[in-house]
Amino acid sequence: MQHLANSQIRLLLIDDDEKYCRLISEYLSRYGYEVFAVHNGQEGVQVAMQESWGAIVLDVMLPGIDGFEVLRKLREKTDIPVLMLTALGEETDRIVGLELGADDYVPKTSSPRELLARLRAVLRRVTRGIPEVRDNMVPEIVIGSLSINLGSRTAVLAEEALQLTPVEFDLLVVLAQSRGRVKSREELINAIRDRNYDVFDRSVDVHVSALRKKLRDDPKNPRFIHTVRAVGYMFDMSTER
Repeated sequence: MQHLANSQIRLLLIDDDEKYCRLISEYLSRYGYEVFAVHNGQEGVQVAMQESWGAIVLDVMLPGIDGFEVLRKLREKTDIPVLMLTALGEETDRIVGLELGADDYVPKTSSPRELLARLRAVLRRVTRGIPEVRDNMVPEIVIGSLSINLGSRTAVLAEEALQLTPVEFDLLVVLAQSRGRVKSREELINAIRDRNYDVFDRSVDVHVSALRKKLRDDPKNPRFIHTVRAVGYMFDMSTER
């Protein structure tokens, strides 16, 4: 493990390209990040679990176990924000990463400045909460057997704690607070990401699908999240059935 800087936010960078790691580490260290780099997947999992991190930047292509397997192992234990890196930015890779619980996906061809912007967006959401959460003084939302605690950022369904990623939790809150009103994909993306996305970006569908699975919600006969065709999603106005 390489200690590269001494600043406020501890970032774990898991990437076998040492030159790239040095470039990113040197850049981010100017903006309040203490960057540690490891260069294989297995060590990355171990270091991620052993210490406390503000976020993790994870390459898809790694020796030993790849980035998807690393992410899978991480999501079994933690909801630390994870940004995935890919050399090609293939759509299939992005979808797989999002389905496994990645918070964002950054092509390796992106500039360090864009990586910094995406890190800041994710950390703003995690540390301060999304605007709709910050402005709502109700500490808990209860809908049938579903309870959402805004302060602790936890959700419980039928007395069972839900293991939600930060993105999934924020989506759940936005939809629950807008109960009975349709939220377009663009509105959801803007609410949870704190920055503008391409209106055609369908990654929100992947996150909603993952959220539905954890809510044990059947898309054909949903209790909670309804799809409004060609528009977006709506949380059911009635109590669960």
